[in-house]
Amino acid sequence: MKTEHFAALSCAVAIASAATAQQFVDQTSTRFPTIAEYTNQCTLVDIDGDGDKDIIFANGQGYSTLGALLKPRVYINNGSGVFADETDTRAAGITGCFRGVEAGDVDRDGDWDIVLAQDYNRRPLLLINNGTGVFADQTVTRLPNVTMGSSRAQFGDVDNDGDLDVLFCNSGANRFSTTGRPRLFINNGLGVFADATLTQFPSTALAEQMDCVFGDVDNDLDLDFHVGTRASGTGSSQLWLNNGAGTFAKLSTFVTDASAYSYDFGDIEGDGDLDLIGVNAGTSNTELLLRNNGAGTSWTNVSPQISPNPTVDDNDSRFIDFDNDGDLDLLVAALGGPDRIYRNNGAGTFTQVTTGVLPTITDSSLDIKVGDVTGDGKPDIITAQGESGAFQNRIYINTGRGDSIAPNVKLVEQVPSRVAGPYVVRTEVFDGTTSDRGYDDKGVFLVYTVNGGKQITLPMAWSGNSLWRGVIPAQDACATVVYFVRALDVSNNVATSPLKSFVTPGTCGILGDLNGDGSVDAADLAEMLNSWGSGGPADLNGDGSVDASDMSILLGNFGL
Repeated sequence: MKTEHFAALSCAVAIASAATAQQFVDQTSTRFPTIAEYTNQCTLVDIDGDGDKDIIFANGQGYSTLGALLKPRVYINNGSGVFADETDTRAAGITGCFRGVEAGDVDRDGDWDIVLAQDYNRRPLLLINNGTGVFADQTVTRLPNVTMGSSRAQFGDVDNDGDLDVLFCNSGANRFSTTGRPRLFINNGLGVFADATLTQFPSTALAEQMDCVFGDVDNDLDLDFHVGTRASGTGSSQLWLNNGAGTFAKLSTFVTDASAYSYDFGDIEGDGDLDLIGVNAGTSNTELLLRNNGAGTSWTNVSPQISPNPTVDDNDSRFIDFDNDGDLDLLVAALGGPDRIYRNNGAGTFTQVTTGVLPTITDSSLDIKVGDVTGDGKPDIITAQGESGAFQNRIYINTGRGDSIAPNVKLVEQVPSRVAGPYVVRTEVFDGTTSDRGYDDKGVFLVYTVNGGKQITLPMAWSGNSLWRGVIPAQDACATVVYFVRALDVSNNVATSPLKSFVTPGTCGILGDLNGDGSVDAADLAEMLNSWGSGGPADLNGDGSVDASDMSILLGNFGL
């Protein structure tokens, strides 16, 4: 069990003598302010809209009892990866016991807002961005009045209505309690939230919740989620599947874990589905690696594929393709020892790399993030330090090869033909880094043409984890719409999806060609029979009902 301070942990930092030869170089002293505060988590996000990544740190003192309330630190990037502390001008007067921080555009005004999860039965805070990276605390007017012992919050559009909802871990009086249940707040489209926990998420009490994360585990383009717990012997982490409308059902058979502090989704073997890494979730504080069967309903424990997998106190992880070979390598944040990095052999087997990549620095990493903060197209590393030691958050600059591998546009939603618009298109995109906001992107775009005309490009909105959502406006009758997704990463690598198409409603071409494939055949007959007695595209004579007269028209054109 953790304690507030580890007797064995020296406040001195042990740096390898060959530090200058490492791919990731510790440049904390020249890029970060020297602020020693108890940090639990951080997020990398461009809060001021200037094209570079800033950092927000969730600070909150006290491991098992409430300590001093601290500011959430706001570090502003100068464009080259040097940061200034601008907390007092951008988040003035805000303090708390913050365990988690996440960014999302809750009011869809084009900038990133912030949610802060609080521990010790305190309300989470919702900070609204004014567009320039200055935040106002609008918790009272936008969030339900619910106090929590929360260690993490996650944004995601769970009901596919185009706005971001928010999920919280919640253990009750504090994050080690046994009486809490996760909370799901639903957005009304304007950034005002209602508590939908009882109606859309029928959970029961789950003790000592440490983490929650969204991810599409069953490849149906909606957000499922996982809740991790450290309550070894009294509970186990849970996986909840979305019905597409934001109502969740718990997967009844899932892998039993123990003492988990964090989970992260990533496709470890490149087979197109999301797998899971649970930090400290295996036997005796080892890492738990779970392989998805592709449908999200069966998971295999493949933890022996991590070598070595020591019984030490770890806190967080991220996937990062540090060697630019097209697969996800593994980065582990350790408390009381050096962080570790593992190379993937391409099939999901991970072997620790002990020299030449990551400095050997002993500190107390509670959180780890990856992303390009210098603008050179290479993912850097940020660690958040708390609980013991000197509390100095760290930055490691990547001096290795640039990213030359394009994102993977894994899934694109098929719009059905003969349905009235507007037309929602969702996509799932992977790349060489993972975070709670998907890959390190420079934009995901929906590109379409109407009847072979000029291409129209629309930005897609981030919808949670690896999902983005765009909307093609309603079109004239009988239009043929062809569309695809273009994804760009921060290294300017571009990926495009295969073309998809649909036909808008209306009587066009051959009367009776209901699926728009250019002929009247058995498929059109089946579509008409499925619509019998109702209206819709199969109502060929427009009398409001699909009946024998419409069948007569279709059969008259059969084979044309």
